[in-house]
Amino acid sequence: MAKYRHDLPQLKGGDFLTDGGMETTFVFHRGMELPHFASFPLLDTDEGRAEIVRYFEPYIEIARTRGVGFILDSPTWRANPDWGPRLGYDEDGLIALNIRSIEFLESLRRRWETPETPIVLEGVIGPRGDGYKAGNMDPADAEDYHSLQIEAFSRSSADVVAAFTMNTTGEAIGIARAAKAAAMPCVISFTVETDGGLVNGTSLREAIELTEEATGGSPIYYMVNCAHPTHFDQALKNGDKWVKRIVGIRANSSTKSHQELDESTEIDIGDPVDLGRRYRALRKDYPDMRILGGCCGTDHRHLFAICEACAPTRGMAT
Repeated sequence: MAKYRHDLPQLKGGDFLTDGGMETTFVFHRGMELPHFASFPLLDTDEGRAEIVRYFEPYIEIARTRGVGFILDSPTWRANPDWGPRLGYDEDGLIALNIRSIEFLESLRRRWETPETPIVLEGVIGPRGDGYKAGNMDPADAEDYHSLQIEAFSRSSADVVAAFTMNTTGEAIGIARAAKAAAMPCVISFTVETDGGLVNGTSLREAIELTEEATGGSPIYYMVNCAHPTHFDQALKNGDKWVKRIVGIRANSSTKSHQELDESTEIDIGDPVDLGRRYRALRKDYPDMRILGGCCGTDHRHLFAICEACAPTRGMAT
């Protein structure tokens, strides 16, 4: 039914949901082994693909019940030239895998999409290094490095590419430039520490404004992910132009710092009801935040609580 590509429905208004923490769900709730915290190899087995389908099903059901859109992410956060070889994938294998990931999502869209729940296919990009530790890529190097994934997505049916857990502006700028060169719409999602700034001390405002200036504002919007709302709400200032460019939130369930989460051997699911209330407060102050999902430690229970808090009736517009 849908052939969105650049005619993106999430840019036309209305609410969209995403999933939660895929990798943390697989590892901590299902007891699965994910070497290097990478879920993309699951695409290469019948059992792995079935696990991904089973993971997405409750989220899609929530979106369909609410009558809102859904952004379906490829499990390719680690499918880049640094992480791929550690899992047995050379460059050609990674290109094929990234294309195949979107083909798989396309089959799910055909199964699940309805007129009330448009489904956008999003090719996911992660940081070259560790999302919790500061990298040091300049924009030119980042553009060259990430072009492999972005060009692969441009050869697929992906509607948009999204870079999650970005913690330096250089890498974010390079990704945005690579996406523009490949004629792909691009979303940049930054992660912050408990003080609301990036790990290298850059403020969230500075990160977005520097990326905007260096790219001519080419990202279609920004998001914040992999941080609890208490970590970044103090960094926002109602009415500022840069805040209006933040359209989506994928928060962690836990209030722990990145270092604490990195060292945890058990999952901290936090308080789903409290997380929902915090999303509601963000929506009240920043109504442009219409794309709602979760990150580490969250699952469909958190998304349900978020929906209940933000709009308990069908359709989430407030």
